Amino acid sequence: MKNKYFGTDGIRGKVNQGNITGEKFFKFGLASGTYFKNQKKTKQIAVIAKDTRLSGYTLEPALVSGLVSGGMHVFTLGPLPTNGLAMLTKYMKANMGIMITASHNPYYDNGLKLFGPDGMKLSDKIEKKIEKLIDAKNTKQLTDPKLLGRVKRLENGNEKYIKILKSNFPKNFHLKGMKIVLDCANGASYKAAPKLLRDLGAKIISIGIKPNGLNINKKCGSTYPSKLKFAVKKYKANVGISFDGDADRIIMCDENGKIIDGDQIIAMLARRWKSKKILKGGVIGTLMSNFGLEKFLKNEKIRFYRSKVGDRYVKEKMKKCNFNLGGEQSGHIILGKFATTGDGLLVALEVLFSLRKGIKASKLLSVFTPVPQVLENVTVKDKNVINLSKTKNSIKVATKLLGSKGRILVRKSGTEPKIRIMVESYDKHLIVKCINIIKRSIN
Repeated sequence: MKNKYFGTDGIRGKVNQGNITGEKFFKFGLASGTYFKNQKKTKQIAVIAKDTRLSGYTLEPALVSGLVSGGMHVFTLGPLPTNGLAMLTKYMKANMGIMITASHNPYYDNGLKLFGPDGMKLSDKIEKKIEKLIDAKNTKQLTDPKLLGRVKRLENGNEKYIKILKSNFPKNFHLKGMKIVLDCANGASYKAAPKLLRDLGAKIISIGIKPNGLNINKKCGSTYPSKLKFAVKKYKANVGISFDGDADRIIMCDENGKIIDGDQIIAMLARRWKSKKILKGGVIGTLMSNFGLEKFLKNEKIRFYRSKVGDRYVKEKMKKCNFNLGGEQSGHIILGKFATTGDGLLVALEVLFSLRKGIKASKLLSVFTPVPQVLENVTVKDKNVINLSKTKNSIKVATKLLGSKGRILVRKSGTEPKIRIMVESYDKHLIVKCINIIKRSIN
């Protein structure tokens, strides 16, 4: 049965509409706090971070109010990357962590991502239990007045996160002599990322580090890499790095201005980790992962399995298969040796660690030849259009036309009002034809 509130990556939508209101966030705080309070009998603690959206100032107090009304003590961290929140939830031995973010979406969207005490995103089973509490009468969840939680702001969240990231690498690791273009998408990494790389000695040209509440992901960041590409060429940088609004994904750019997606980064890491005997089991990709990646890993004798789209599902499959590397083409990459969820800064450090000896990014990050793949996002009023017979028939027609020459994937976006159509084939004309057949049935 489909979740009522949770999508593929938490709860997300347009601010002041539907689920993204102060009233609903009070209920989300109260319900999630009640669930996690019942899992642990020691001091009840929730940790909250957010990205830089203006609406965070509206939603965070409502969420905090719900948590303390249920008896949770709350630490707020301010703007911090999502995996920083996950790491600090575990480090502080908190019951739960909540990230207020809509990730790569525009400023007028917001939402939340929930993490358990282990720093892991929640399973569908736990989300369903919390959804029942959201819809239950609040009176039973409200605590006695003398047991209300307390709230404290911590100003050193970014410093603690940076320290944890650095601890995963040798003490003598430095980036002196490297020139890096960094695009923080006017989002959650705007403090941590430049400081981290400058501390390591790199020369940084920064983009997207002046958030104003309305410019997160706006013509910058991992969903708009053309700005990164231009800056790398202009400043003759060694490499470019861009994150999305909550910095859980990364897209890179080599010294020639070529954009490097998550699949290429995963391929590079898999080959390197295998040679260093760090790779455990194999690699988990998703239904969106390029077939070229699958072929490359097969040639390298590295096992490769696909999960549903969403880094939560990647992590779940990594855990099930006992693998320590997985991710998505979009740049969500999970380094299971170090982290419980996607972390753009951590992945950047891992790649930079390989580049530090003067290897060119173009050589390191052009690992396989991708099969041409086109992703078309169609905005719809109702995502259930995907279940209509005319849509299903068009997918059958397109699939038959493509035959054995490629792959088609049509799915609902878990984060936006869109249907995503992906067609993969060496025949580019056939790709366009198949996409148009499906699009006509949706529009």
